[in-house]
Order: sequence, then structure tokens, then C-alpha cells
Amino acid sequence: MCGRFTNRYSWSELHALYGLTDSSPPPSNFRPRYNIAPTDAVPVIRRKDGKREAMLLKWGMVPFTAKNTADAAKLINARAETIAEKPPFRSPFLHRRCLVVADGFYEWKKVSTKEKQPWFIATKDRAPFAFAGVYEGWIPREGPRLETFAIITCAPNSLIAPLHDRMPVMLAPESWPMWLGEQLVSPDRLKSLLKPFDPERMECWPVGKRVGNVANDDAGLIDRI
Repeated sequence: MCGRFTNRYSWSELHALYGLTDSSPPPSNFRPRYNIAPTDAVPVIRRKDGKREAMLLKWGMVPFTAKNTADAAKLINARAETIAEKPPFRSPFLHRRCLVVADGFYEWKKVSTKEKQPWFIATKDRAPFAFAGVYEGWIPREGPRLETFAIITCAPNSLIAPLHDRMPVMLAPESWPMWLGEQLVSPDRLKSLLKPFDPERMECWPVGKRVGNVANDDAGLIDRI
């Protein structure tokens, strides 16, 4: 699964990296993040009116059929193997795909019956990637429309397998146009993108356990121990 990640890009770096044309200023609460957790508002990239836009969406999908947001945090991930069939994700997979801005993520390795060690994972050369995501809109009886997203996961590669039995789908820039719908392809072709990232392009290291507390959000969280 994917339950914590980082986004250390500045607003200008995000615009340049993802090829955005919107010149609006960053949201007032935008800043580098070292411990993004479920229910946080996170920058995602999606296609609208033929252009790429960056929006802050809440992590934890609320299906359009939901009566309330109580179970949103339970839908932080969608499995690649079943995303085209599961009711909450079937329509978003076909029509509402996004790129979740990230530059690293955490996983916890079980070291004993009572202890887990957190690890940080990133690309070796810090080459850009994005998590494959899907988003949905939900209109409550009272209040504004709420837009939420989930990160797609797949089987782990050889680097992640010793840490966890799932990993987020990481898309390299060459796959972004297809995932965003800028290239028209079949659902089967889209599903072919939902595979483990090349482990030779990745590295990981153990980090301190402060990352387990969502209140901690500073650069020291990714320091190697």
C-alpha cells in the first residue's frame, strides 16, 4: 500500500516539471511536505479543457454514491488488478485519472512481532515520477463540492518486496500524457502502465520513527539512520 509520502517541490518547480500553463499563485497553504498522510490536501495534476492543471484534492476517495465522508480514509489506495471492475474506482479509472505529485514515499518493515522499521524510498538520481491516481467529486447535502483521490498500488518490485507486499504505481514522465488522457488509448493499454517501477532506478534507506507521527513534517524525517 501507500500510506505516507513526500512532495518537496516548490510551486515553480511543480509547474515546470509537469508542464503546467496556469500562472495562478500557489495556494496559501502550499509548502514542501515530508510526511503527507491520508485526509491531507495534496497537489494532483489532471487534464481540463485540453490543459494540465494542478489542484489540491483530499487524499481518501469519497465515492459519488456515498452518504457521508466517514469511510473516505479507507479508500486511500486502489488495487491495479481490480481497478477496472471495483464500483468505487471503475468510472474514475476510465474518465478521471490524475498524477499525484510525489518525490518519495515510506514503507514500514516488520522486524519483530511488536516493532516496525520505517524506510524511505526514492529514485536514485532523483528523476521525477508521479503516482498514478484516480479522483472523484462528491456533493454533500450541505456545503461545497468535495474532490478526493486514491493512489493506485500494484505488486512490489524486488526492492520493495522485503519491506511490503504492495507498492504505489510510479509513472515516469513519458507515461504522463497517456495516463492523463492526452493520448487516446484502450483501457487495456492504460492497465499496462500499472506495473512495478524499475528497481534499478530506485533506492531506499531506514529512517527514524518520528515519521510515524503525522504531526512531524520536517526535512529530518528522511535522514538515513
